[in-house]
Amino acid sequence: MIRIVIADDHTIMREGLKRILDGAPDIEIAGEATNGFEVLAQVRQGGFDLLLLDLSMPGRSGVDLIRQVRSEAPKLAILILTMHEEEQYAVRAIRAGAQGYLTKESAGTQLVGAIRKVASGRPYISTEVAEQLALNIMAPNEQLLHKQLSDREFEVFSLLVSGKSITEIANGLHLSVKTVSTHKTRIMQKMGMTSLSEMVQYAVAHRLLAPMKA
Repeated sequence: MIRIVIADDHTIMREGLKRILDGAPDIEIAGEATNGFEVLAQVRQGGFDLLLLDLSMPGRSGVDLIRQVRSEAPKLAILILTMHEEEQYAVRAIRAGAQGYLTKESAGTQLVGAIRKVASGRPYISTEVAEQLALNIMAPNEQLLHKQLSDREFEVFSLLVSGKSITEIANGLHLSVKTVSTHKTRIMQKMGMTSLSEMVQYAVAHRLLAPMKA
């Protein structure tokens, strides 16, 4: 039996995931968490095998939370389930200690298989993510501008170039507008850019944007 904890701040998403998993006789939901603090509380309590983790939640979240979980429970399997499709998000999550990365759009058809694979000790990543990880290993010193960004800055950068406003980003990441504005300023300084259009052009050139859906 694979005992899992579902960590997502949206009730509808958690309920939907539970319905998907209802038909899997070898998977049992051991608990839920709606923010980073509850995730850490569940991890410290233990008693489960896999953490199904959303990247964007109130409190501690994202790559920072993955690293914290990994430091406190080195053997706990972590499967990321997120709305972010960009490979660079996955690369950063895997490098922080997650064993798998799945988009919410794919959850309906791939979630059960992903949980079983990660719980068995094997990684669950797409071919594109595997390619990005290999490129990072083969060319670790390649000085790409976006690699200078912290994980949070990269997250804000990706949302900015995808068309999100500062207010929308602040709401989505549970940050203040002032904090997001500060991140944007630092991003532009680090990348040597003076406008959002420059950032978008860079993102397009380096395939950091999710493909447009028809």
